[in-house]
Amino acid sequence: MAIISYDNKNFLMDGKPYTILSGAMHYFRIPREYWLDRLTKLKECGFNTLETYTCWNLHERVEGQFNFTGMLDIAAYIRMAGELGLNVIVRPGPYICSEWEFGGLPAWLLKYEKMPIRCNDPVYLSKVRRYYEALFDQIGPLLSTKGGPIQMVQIENEYGSYGNDHDYMQAVADIYRDLGVDCCLFTSDGACDWMLNGGTLPQYLSVANFGSNPRGNFKVLKQYRPDEPCMCGEYWCGWFDHWYEEHHVREVDDMVNPFKEMLADGASCNYYMFHGGTNFGWMNGANHTDVYQPTITSYDYNAILSEAGDRTPAYYAVRNAIRDFTGVETVLTASESAKAGYGEVKFEKSVGVLDVASLLGKAVKVPAPVYQEELDQNFGFTLYSTVVKGPISGTRLTFDVLHDRAAVYFDGKLMGIFERDRRNPEIVLNLQVGDAIKVDILVENMGRVNYGPRMRDRKGAVGIRFGQQYHFGWEVTPLTMPQFDEPNNLTDLPYADGAEKTFEGSLFLKGTMTVDTPADTFIRLDGFHHGCVWVNGFHLGRYYNDAGPQKTMYCPGILLKAGANEVIVLEMDGAENGTVLSVDTPDLG
Repeated sequence: MAIISYDNKNFLMDGKPYTILSGAMHYFRIPREYWLDRLTKLKECGFNTLETYTCWNLHERVEGQFNFTGMLDIAAYIRMAGELGLNVIVRPGPYICSEWEFGGLPAWLLKYEKMPIRCNDPVYLSKVRRYYEALFDQIGPLLSTKGGPIQMVQIENEYGSYGNDHDYMQAVADIYRDLGVDCCLFTSDGACDWMLNGGTLPQYLSVANFGSNPRGNFKVLKQYRPDEPCMCGEYWCGWFDHWYEEHHVREVDDMVNPFKEMLADGASCNYYMFHGGTNFGWMNGANHTDVYQPTITSYDYNAILSEAGDRTPAYYAVRNAIRDFTGVETVLTASESAKAGYGEVKFEKSVGVLDVASLLGKAVKVPAPVYQEELDQNFGFTLYSTVVKGPISGTRLTFDVLHDRAAVYFDGKLMGIFERDRRNPEIVLNLQVGDAIKVDILVENMGRVNYGPRMRDRKGAVGIRFGQQYHFGWEVTPLTMPQFDEPNNLTDLPYADGAEKTFEGSLFLKGTMTVDTPADTFIRLDGFHHGCVWVNGFHLGRYYNDAGPQKTMYCPGILLKAGANEVIVLEMDGAENGTVLSVDTPDLG
């Protein structure tokens, strides 16, 4: 295997000038059965390199227990790329941003309250080292220096956007070297003084991230690295969406012309994203500046391949640009996936979430409400329950912290929905002497902050008050539901016939989608408000019709079988009808 290096102007492949033409695709956002299709389309677009992050929070969901199987088999993904003749850039973080839950960091880190993250803290670095030991046990043999396709490995990720601890950066690099990672190491940051000053190390290659104005951005990079080749480590060809926003789009020429400029100037480039894929399950992240902004389920990103892996007009424009640069005409062999709409899915069974909470988790008695992480509840929902006794008059329910959304029930009746930085209803309690009321608060983690100074984003509800008085004596139940490969514990809940009922409050609805020939499809939930969808036990992700922009959920055809397919919806706010649609066209707003 050839090995990449660089001089003061060019990347070199076995000593000869080489242009890195890379596209980002994350194995953990793509069903394993579709990896070959997506990688083939990358190759046939003219790219010579695959770039991927790694996801610590899925590989080590429980501290000390690692998973590199199925959709998380990164070594298989890299080998597949190598077999197609692609080089590989790996970006192991440990922090990856990527609009991914907690920026890829595992939520159990937040149980260590006194441990800072992303700095030269020995306890934190011990966790990083343990993860890297497991990761490079898998992919270390695939380094180019050992005959594999991995040519470059990134040190941390856009660290200058977060901090300036160069001892920490060096410690990450030292762990790599201790583990035999002897290929080209590099850092990537935005092209501005404070980011480049904070996030780079002088002995390692530095690349810049941007979405426009390559000459201006490379001019800034050259002020710091005059004797290195120019590379855009993330060329943002589109952008991600938050709930409550419009879907981001970008004109093809506006995206392709800066890429052509980079090629003409001798720079290398990594398209972010070539194919975005999907934030399946609860794995979307969030931003938080003045307002908390969770990312939607689709990671379409306006990328060169759509969320479902289809070539877009940008694909052909980029392919033409690469052809004009290299003089090589590629042959297109990979087909687009079949799409189908299977029509109406009717939910004839339903059950209230409060009615089955004890079947989904074990209640823990606590004097005061605690964060989800203290109960090892990394994702999803947690139920806070108590009894309030009178007399109490005109007192409003409030929270010191609510992260991120809560449905509040009094004696089983939905009283209102709170939402972090968005909704703060006035729910008032009035009880006479001798009265008592059951209070249930169903709290949802809508995604931990993945970027910036507010990343220690613990979830749940703490400091629950009626008026100014804190209420003590709670039962807290972490609700377990399947994500990807976990057992499907939703199928056998005690559903009741729901064909004629009004679908009120937070409830599970169960129906059947009849499929003739399995194909990719999209679930449209008109008449529903907010919740999650599972198909045959696989968690497609979150929908939020009231907040937009996304209106359909991508359901890969490989999840389906001919005949009856189970569809389960968790609707948090109550549905207006008992049906959803399977359609053959996405609607991202």
